[in-house]
Amino acid sequence: MPHGFATPASDNAEAMAHDHNRDVFSDDERAVAKRLIDEINEFNLKATGIAEFHEMLIAERDGDGELTGGVYGWCWGGTCWIEALWVREDIRRRGVGSRLLAAAEQDARRHGCAQLALDTHTFQAPSFYERHGFEVVGELTDYPRGHSNLLLRKQLPG
Repeated sequence: MPHGFATPASDNAEAMAHDHNRDVFSDDERAVAKRLIDEINEFNLKATGIAEFHEMLIAERDGDGELTGGVYGWCWGGTCWIEALWVREDIRRRGVGSRLLAAAEQDARRHGCAQLALDTHTFQAPSFYERHGFEVVGELTDYPRGHSNLLLRKQLPG
């Protein structure tokens, strides 16, 4: 379940919605976005009765303490959702991503998950995930234009 950025809605919400000249949210807007996500998550917990939730963060650093890669996600409702898996460009293709994905899978198993899931774009790393046992279970074409957003799943054997 995603965590977000949010707070109560403000009186100028309509004005904010029509301001197309800005690319970055103000602190108030970020707070509203977080509040929306928090409210949806609270509803989901109540509607399903599934309250067990575990966040996962696994990071790797180099000898200087600089972040070289990491995976962030959560376990909820029998699924480990991978929100982000990133490896610094200069050390890609050295097994770091595979190691991070294996650690996420281990965390998922420890929390009783039956599957891992994530979304990725066709210009990112779908073949990496497919090599690790993920299958495409959904596709949103033309997001972004000329590409697709893919929903992937890996079922974990019992």
